Amino acid sequence: MSRRTVDHRPSRPTWRCAACGIAWPCSPAKLRLLGEYRNDRAALLVYLATLQSEAVEHLTGLDPGTPVDLADRFTGWARARAPCC
Repeated sequence: MSRRTVDHRPSRPTWRCAACGIAWPCSPAKLRLLGEYRNDRAALLVYLATLQSEAVEHLTGLDPGTPVDLADRFTGWARARAPCC
């Protein structure tokens, strides 16, 4: 029996998760990305900003005239947090 890995990647042009169907990046995708970029948060933010730009183009094309603000969805969660205490 083989184990199939669930791939939580964006499905373009809707930018829904190909695995779970919710808005991408979904929680599993965020966890994977944080793991992959754990030593380079700046590179993660550049990568996410690039995808955000692509998503804005796609989503605006699907529904012209509707403003698309994806900053919180794509980069807001990935910003470095100040240490507490």
